[in-house]
Amino acid sequence: MLYAKTNPTEKRRLFRERLATGELLRFPGAFNPLSARMIETKGFDGVYISGAVLSADLGLPDIGLTTLSEVAGRAKQIARMTELPAIVDADTGFGEPMNVARTIQEMEDAGLAGLHIEDQVNPKRCGHLDGKQVVDEDTALKRIRAAVDARRDENFLIMARTDIRATAPGDGGLRLATERAKKLVDAGADAIFPEAMGTLAEFEAVRAAVDVPILANMTEFGKSDLFTVDQLAGIGINLVIWPVSLLRLAMGSAERGLDTLNEHGTLEPILGQMQHRADLYTSLDYEGYNRFDTNVFNFQVER
Repeated sequence: MLYAKTNPTEKRRLFRERLATGELLRFPGAFNPLSARMIETKGFDGVYISGAVLSADLGLPDIGLTTLSEVAGRAKQIARMTELPAIVDADTGFGEPMNVARTIQEMEDAGLAGLHIEDQVNPKRCGHLDGKQVVDEDTALKRIRAAVDARRDENFLIMARTDIRATAPGDGGLRLATERAKKLVDAGADAIFPEAMGTLAEFEAVRAAVDVPILANMTEFGKSDLFTVDQLAGIGINLVIWPVSLLRLAMGSAERGLDTLNEHGTLEPILGQMQHRADLYTSLDYEGYNRFDTNVFNFQVER
């Protein structure tokens, strides 16, 4: 009933233990609290909270328009609904190094297991769009140092994302990415998120460059090929996210439903594609609430 039984401190400890095993952990992106619960039910290892999804949820593009309070508030709503650890996209940290420090503590208080801070300039843009710009090395490292200094729970994961691969063609961009990854680790980053790697070999190069967990972003319609879990595990990747996938699936289904209404005047033709009311009520734990108050769930749901 209500929220997760596992407190945030314990979630973080258990998450860091799993991450230390070297196995590949799967973190689909939740677009709301209920989808986070579904991710848990389906047996995944954690929940990812995408900045692009949070922006889209507000009807905004992913160009740094969301605020710290908006992201922390929504992330808290999602993280508290599942026993799984949740990692949030904190963009560039919402400002200068002092803002980054505040971001860390706000996200700790919101119950997150970790976050990533990127090295794009402000305002940032989606990591799989052209024309990205990154900050200089000194600024990028100051962000991570500020994050590490602000952390109060040693198990709160501070991941550094670098978008520098896209700033130079071919092997030049990859060389810049591996060099920056090494320096971000030296600055205190617990893990590295190399954004928009084009090939499996590029992920392998980053994997070989640093001795911390590596995250792979398997977003659709982007710069990276959609590698399988087995392919990524085979080269030593430790975390994989599908950040916007569930939102895309849900919006695609919603659009088809509206088209059906326009065409047929009823949703009868696609009832079989919907989540049944009974399954929704199971996800919401109506029976658990009924144990608290027998007036809550005093009815039968017919299938």
